[in-house]
Amino acid sequence: MNSMQQIRAICIRSPILLALVATPGVVFAEVGSGGIPENAHAKAYGSGWECDRGFREVDEICAPIKVPSNAYPTNRSYGRGWECARGYQEIDDACVAVQVPSNAYLWSSGDRWKCDRGYREVNEDCVVVLVPENAYLTSSGDSWRCDRGYREVDGACTAVKVPKNGYLVESSYGNGWKCERGYQATHEACVAVRVPENGYLVDSSYGSGWQCDRGYREVNGVCEAVKIPQNAHLDDSTDGWECNRPYQKQHDGCVLP
Repeated sequence: MNSMQQIRAICIRSPILLALVATPGVVFAEVGSGGIPENAHAKAYGSGWECDRGFREVDEICAPIKVPSNAYPTNRSYGRGWECARGYQEIDDACVAVQVPSNAYLWSSGDRWKCDRGYREVNEDCVVVLVPENAYLTSSGDSWRCDRGYREVDGACTAVKVPKNGYLVESSYGNGWKCERGYQATHEACVAVRVPENGYLVDSSYGSGWQCDRGYREVNGVCEAVKIPQNAHLDDSTDGWECNRPYQKQHDGCVLP
């Protein structure tokens, strides 16, 4: 008995099915055995399928994973399906041994190396760091820095000459010193800041080192009083003025609009 004869036999027992079979345009699809390729299984959660262990998906089929020497399978159905063992790195789908030079060690990742403390990498090798006199090895272990009171000059540590009225500073640039308050650096010396009348000192390493009091402005190195016209007052800049309301500025005075 073929499949159509089986359907007709069932429909005889069921008037509803018989009506459906007799209705034009109603098509019954055959249930195929496909859907999941060979060496695959249905996903435990959701729909679809995934490859069995030892296989990975390639063009919607499950191809066997070829694990190279010095590698191990990851038991994942995606990606390349393997990883290089510690001490090896992937090169052209192969696991090649990491060549660790002298005075170096294998990095925690296992696929590269790092120089020991006191050495630095130069052309795939570890060269000793030559620490000059009056210097120390930095925390990174691959460079050095001058001691306090010294600065680097042509690969050596030279003592910082602090002038009178100056003090040492920790800095990787500059001359390694600054002037005390009230003094400014001029060449290799600290020169006293001359504050004019109606002025005061400011903490600044540049400029004149002083500013005029409120109501005064700097003119040729001195502080001159700001000339405020009638119906005006000092503005917030402390060395200028603006007209009282409703007056408006016109030239050097204030007039009614």
